[in-house]
Amino acid sequence: MNTSGPAEPGLRLIPFRGLRYVPERVGSLAAVTSPPYDVVVRPDGLHHLESADPHNIVRLILPQADTAAARHEQAAETLDGWLAEGVLAPDPAPVLYVYEQRNSEILQRGLIGALALSPAADGIVLPHEDVMAHVVEDRADLMRTTAAHLEPLLLTYRSDGRPTGTTAVIERMVARPPLLATTTEDGFNHRLWAVTDPAERAEIESDLSRHQALIADGHHRWATYLRLQQEQTRPGPWDFGLVLLVDTARYPLQVRAIHRLLHGLPVSDALAALDGLFRIQDVEGPLPHALDALARADAHGNAFLLAGDGRFHLVDRPDEALLARTVPADRPQAWRTLDATVLHSTLLDHVWQIPDAPERIAYIHDAAAAVEQAERRNATAVLLHPVREEVVRDLARQGVTMPRKSTSFGPKPATGLVLRSLDLD
Repeated sequence: MNTSGPAEPGLRLIPFRGLRYVPERVGSLAAVTSPPYDVVVRPDGLHHLESADPHNIVRLILPQADTAAARHEQAAETLDGWLAEGVLAPDPAPVLYVYEQRNSEILQRGLIGALALSPAADGIVLPHEDVMAHVVEDRADLMRTTAAHLEPLLLTYRSDGRPTGTTAVIERMVARPPLLATTTEDGFNHRLWAVTDPAERAEIESDLSRHQALIADGHHRWATYLRLQQEQTRPGPWDFGLVLLVDTARYPLQVRAIHRLLHGLPVSDALAALDGLFRIQDVEGPLPHALDALARADAHGNAFLLAGDGRFHLVDRPDEALLARTVPADRPQAWRTLDATVLHSTLLDHVWQIPDAPERIAYIHDAAAAVEQAERRNATAVLLHPVREEVVRDLARQGVTMPRKSTSFGPKPATGLVLRSLDLD
């Protein structure tokens, strides 16, 4: 976003006493980290992370038990146990953290802190996607039971691109020795620094007060923060949420699609229902080649790639009369023509008549994983092409939310490097 948004104050990011792993008490920092909870491909990814180290953070963000209440109690007991054993320990004083992710192609830097919560109507933190009530309920109970924010949301803002303010502080910090450095199995190197100088914190505070932010990743957790804040009777730590703030004018993010896995719908049935409503073409694999064909088709209108039967099927050129009947007309044109809008309003709601419930639809970030699961379960994977970032931002400025799980911004912060205990704050 830019500085022409909200009147001051805008973003307010405060220091906190981060909980961090004690390196001597774990196999390695890389072995105890995880992707965000909704990126872990269950069950394979979950089992892989659990076996990487007995203290892997996945045991807190995705605890395993027979009921939701038992899972969340287990996470709280595990967190308390790790604190008592010295596996996790709080930093001695509240700080802001500079966080860097780097691989051979990407450099991302930002600030981790506790951000003052505000509703979307205030124009300070803008969502761009709808959320699912059952996910918010699950995350709320987990946060409530553990009294902790276990992983930072990813928020973006846009400066004027000059190396001043927050950017200047960040670029000074990265020249100093970090608090920690580790390389995760995805090839990303992660480094963390503590901003302790009051003058540098004041520089950040003054700069951020002129900005608004877009939620890039973590809509359900942000909705959870707001819900839990409303439960409180007086001001306190629940008025702030753990976030990573990235200036995309300096460090542009990647935007990827989130794909759908449709349980109980074989590919043959999905294609039969689309006959006469969309153009259907078989395209050659392997997957990267098929995704290239999807990208070319998407440039000319709505397009989807269906998989799950060992082949790839390009579905595009929807019937205009079908779209007119099924896509709500009370939204901006940019929203009505989104692939995710057409997928949910036309295909899922009208053609396939599949309810948006977890037992019928899974949301999967990795295209190869979606295809593999579809083939194994005789289901249909619907692969999408990503939305451009400027479309996301423009819709958010208009107060229009996209269908849930429409985008995946990245790289996402590694979970497990910094946690926030609300009891400490």
